[in-house]
Amino acid sequence: MAHGGNVNAGPITRFLENAIFGARPVVLALFAIVTVVMIFFASQLRVDAGFKKQIPLDHEYMQTFLDYEVEFGGANRVLVALVADDGDMFDPAFFRAFENLNADVLGIQAADNARARSLFTPNTRFVEVVEDGFAGGNVIPPDFNADSATPEDFATVRANIVKAGIVGRLVAKDFSGAMIWADLVPETEDNKLDYQAIANQFEALRTKYEKDGLRVHIIGFAKMVGDISDGARSVIKFFALTIAFTWLLLFLYSTSVKLASLTVVAALVSVVWMLGALRLMGFGIDPMNMLTPFLIFAIAVSHGEQMINRFRGELFFGGLEDGTADELRARQGVDSLTAARLAFRMLLVPGAVALIAGCIGFATILMIPIRIIFELAITATVGVAITILTDLVLLPVLLSYTRLRNMERKREFRLRQLTRFDKVWAVLSKLSKPVAAVVVLVIGVAVWFVAERQGDKVMIGDAQEGVAELRPDARYNQDARAITGKFALGVDILNVIAEGRPDACTLSYPMMELVDRFAWHLANVPGVQQVMTLPMAAKIVNAGWNDGSIKWRVLPRDSDSLRLATQGFETDSGLLNADCSAMPIMAFLSDHRAETIDRVVDAVKDFREANDAWHPGENLRETLAEQAQAAQANGEELQSDAVNLRLATGNIGVMAATNDTVRAVEHHMLWYLYGAVFLMCLISFRNPLAALCIVLPLVLVTELGHSLMVHLDIGMKVNTLTVVALGVGIGVDYGIYIFARMRESMQAGRTVSESYFVALKTTGIAIFYTALTLAVGVFMWVFSELKFQADMGVMLTFMFIVNMIAAIIFLPALCRVLLRPREKDTFVPHV
Repeated sequence: MAHGGNVNAGPITRFLENAIFGARPVVLALFAIVTVVMIFFASQLRVDAGFKKQIPLDHEYMQTFLDYEVEFGGANRVLVALVADDGDMFDPAFFRAFENLNADVLGIQAADNARARSLFTPNTRFVEVVEDGFAGGNVIPPDFNADSATPEDFATVRANIVKAGIVGRLVAKDFSGAMIWADLVPETEDNKLDYQAIANQFEALRTKYEKDGLRVHIIGFAKMVGDISDGARSVIKFFALTIAFTWLLLFLYSTSVKLASLTVVAALVSVVWMLGALRLMGFGIDPMNMLTPFLIFAIAVSHGEQMINRFRGELFFGGLEDGTADELRARQGVDSLTAARLAFRMLLVPGAVALIAGCIGFATILMIPIRIIFELAITATVGVAITILTDLVLLPVLLSYTRLRNMERKREFRLRQLTRFDKVWAVLSKLSKPVAAVVVLVIGVAVWFVAERQGDKVMIGDAQEGVAELRPDARYNQDARAITGKFALGVDILNVIAEGRPDACTLSYPMMELVDRFAWHLANVPGVQQVMTLPMAAKIVNAGWNDGSIKWRVLPRDSDSLRLATQGFETDSGLLNADCSAMPIMAFLSDHRAETIDRVVDAVKDFREANDAWHPGENLRETLAEQAQAAQANGEELQSDAVNLRLATGNIGVMAATNDTVRAVEHHMLWYLYGAVFLMCLISFRNPLAALCIVLPLVLVTELGHSLMVHLDIGMKVNTLTVVALGVGIGVDYGIYIFARMRESMQAGRTVSESYFVALKTTGIAIFYTALTLAVGVFMWVFSELKFQADMGVMLTFMFIVNMIAAIIFLPALCRVLLRPREKDTFVPHV
């Protein structure tokens, strides 16, 4: 029977073993010093949420977003609605409260007052046709006083609201409330917005004004980040529960307070070092990134569990634990130092390979060109890399000093662990017999085929209404439903920018007509609630110049008439830029579900293709401006009516770009991940067929994970895509540890079935407890206030458990078919 210490180790492993265990006090001192330093830096971490961190800035749509962020604002808008419970806003108390609320919103430092809109802002005006032509003014008359307003005053205001055409936009469709649009100032490198502080300021306004029959509803990116951050603070509570449950599971597994505590301590050191490294790299911690410490802790514990499993085997039985109960009792154990050295020697390669595979799993996420994902990938990759040090260096050194009490009792408990499940292992070992292995693989292929067909139905983007990161009954989602119900718009806005010649709105009827047709085309797409454009407003003005006749509600072809119809619109209306070379077509959508976004974006692309209104690779606006200057220098007028309909700004433009990015990298990322894991296994085990045995079960489980997403109505987003990648990177651990034990036995001359039985007998319980520990750690997320954290908890729990099952069932069958298909295997376990 091979002793664990007699298995050959490479020269590098021997060198590291001698260096580390020959200087144990120095190693512990270094770890202690670095840990204290990292605690200091980790304590300086701050929440760091940024709007532009969430978006793929290199995407075509986001180039449009950045080009016009200053002129038309970005997608960073907050909507604040004040609604009267009795359904009637025309009341002195309501208008007094709304005027004060408007002043307080504009008083928020981060609000861009030039783009703010409400009943009380000067850019909200009405125009009407009178006997002498046009009359107009502010919707709220200058002499209006809410405290002394009469019914006649309110009737005037109501009439002005109708004339201004803001019902459904700034005023509720049933006149039960009014809204304030507050765009936040654009973020720059020198001007970072504190979204948590901004959200708190808006929430303070809710507390101040939500009383006396009035309700306040607030939606927008800043408020969403604030609510997510508030929910993410519960992470501390879940982290404490996870530590407690993990320690309990480790204690039940090892019956040793010392072993359970040392494993948890090593895992916590990994987390502390990762958080300190985060601060040293200049990162904050984003609310979406607050789950990473959980994952690092769970990964560290799972690998630590393998280390204490091997340590106990050497300590109690002096090597492989693969004999009968009597044979194991007859064996002599070794001292703690020797056991720790042997455990280090045997697990350094498989443990390092498994952790490096986890690093690769996180690193592949870097394919997603979004800043927040970059930070998450770097943070998690560094965290897993640190785990190599804490689990494969710190933990065995700590174990070398460990003296267990009641050795005989613990030895007998370990003996019962090793023999109690022999009948189960015997049944499972039959899966590696030739006929059974073929049957198992046929079933696996059938399951993969069905899962792949089902997984193809997974939706790219949000699969549900509301903010998917928050629960349906969260206050933010309640506010979103209330605003969508009361108004004909929300924050779900898609802005398509129509680019053309300078002064196009007065000189180019063809361009204005095309924009008008495009707006009509877009308004008839299901999911679009309302569309706003300059040509639509110009047609109303043109009718006003002609006695208000409805038949004159058309775009005038004559340039002078066209100028007359558009000259009254200023840039603060948001309908045009300074020289009218760009006009946004604003489409307000009913929701931001992926199917709605895809439908609207496809409609835009179809229209611009059919009307030659897309010039990719060319900056049409600059080209036409240069041509206009040249024509003017020659005393001529530019005749070009070319139009470029550019997608897209607004939050829907951001989501569409993000969905496109996910769609583009989804399959590539997984295949790169599979390839990287295959390469690591190939380097470790020097056999491509062995590497396939480990990787193929991961492919099956990934497709099953996609099917689960379809069943749970979870869309494939940046968050879920990263979870799938993490599931693969972490799930490979089971296969690596099982195959490493199997190879150990096969190299000693055993058959596949006997080697598999030995692997299950010696590491099966550890594998099960590892999966259970990982699953318990993330399953606690199900109770989080954040829906996306709860969804990720379900997904990761599924991935951890099913990866373990797949490794146990399919890996031995693959080993039989791929490695030793002709071997005569008559092994029958004695149980």
